[in-house]
Amino acid sequence: MPPINTIDDVIETLQEIIKETTNNKSTLGYFAALYLKVTQKVKDGISNNFFEDNVRMEKLDVIFAKRYIKAYYDYKSNKPISESWNKAFSISTKYWPIVLQHLLIGMNAHINLDLGIAAAKVSEGKPIDDLKNDFNKINVILSSLVDEREKDLSIIWPFLKRILKFTHKLDTFLINFSMELARDGAWSFAVKLVSKTGNNKVQLIKERDYKVAKKAGIISNPGLIPKIIFKIVRVRERGSIPDKIADFE
Repeated sequence: MPPINTIDDVIETLQEIIKETTNNKSTLGYFAALYLKVTQKVKDGISNNFFEDNVRMEKLDVIFAKRYIKAYYDYKSNKPISESWNKAFSISTKYWPIVLQHLLIGMNAHINLDLGIAAAKVSEGKPIDDLKNDFNKINVILSSLVDEREKDLSIIWPFLKRILKFTHKLDTFLINFSMELARDGAWSFAVKLVSKTGNNKVQLIKERDYKVAKKAGIISNPGLIPKIIFKIVRVRERGSIPDKIADFE
């Protein structure tokens, strides 16, 4: 893992991951490409004084991003990683998961586990409530990127819009992983975590990782009807893996 101290370091590293996954035709590039967009939006926000504390926000962004980046490089090196990220990365070798599942399972690990840890870390020694407004603002950016990606996904899968409109079970599946629920859960976890120290902190993270990894199982195995629909979507997906990664850049 390269040294990462600034948001520009994060962007450069993500670009390297995208280049590597494109060359290797790896579906791990889908989340990396989405996350690069998120990071660029955060950088723009910092430049435009969108946040209450721009110095703190860059620090939060770096801590947050490094958890994903370290997990990626550790996974590639066969080193131990969180169970949440292991669930996300392990589907990269399988044919049937659709792009949406790759993105959701990555977002599940990064937002439901990593974001709370990063928020608690950047708030050490300070009241975490001071971070609340900027925490909500970074989630506005995350939500906007999700909305943009839904449009891109509809281009990749012409069938997707009809599925979302007529399949209530799939709607419920997607709602379970809404940004609002993820944001609220990540904040509650951060508030609990910042008050813990030592083994108590380690244990709380371990328990949270277990719960988030369990939720990942719902994404990879969503039930019979969504599974059938996803298989139809998968067969109809257009373009190679590098093409799909490029669609998200």
